[in-house]
Amino acid sequence: MKKLALIFILISSVAYSQPITTFILVRHAEKATDDAKDPNLSEAGLRRAQSLAKLLAATTVDAVYSTPYKRTRSTVAPVATAKGFDVLEYNKIEEMDALLKKYEGGTVLVCGHSNTVPAIANYLVGKNSFQQFEDDDYGNIIIVSVIKKGKSTKVVWLNY
Repeated sequence: MKKLALIFILISSVAYSQPITTFILVRHAEKATDDAKDPNLSEAGLRRAQSLAKLLAATTVDAVYSTPYKRTRSTVAPVATAKGFDVLEYNKIEEMDALLKKYEGGTVLVCGHSNTVPAIANYLVGKNSFQQFEDDDYGNIIIVSVIKKGKSTKVVWLNY
């Protein structure tokens, strides 16, 4: 999977003269049952977060964003730590416009929820192609390479 993503990013960047911004969209990992409103990650979730960090270890990432919840921050924290970043916060899908501009030509890891990750992908590609994830579906990665919002060059959907 890692090689596929890297090949995809390389091909995309060579094929177009305009800068391509890549968003790596992930849903938070499995959550614990310790707090109904803002749970931590379960043991399985902590393992998945480490798997994500291993998967993205050879991938250039310019920034790591998550919603303000413990489960999203904890999912991408190992990646951020490995890359030497803090996990930055976003609250609205519309903030992707600012990220697209700020990280033009770069790669941004964004962690959200079962409803927001597909919604962000839809927002970036400019059409409703992706549906909300099932409650027990935690292993999706949607990679969206964008020239500008609504003009997507490529979407790759992986599982980890």
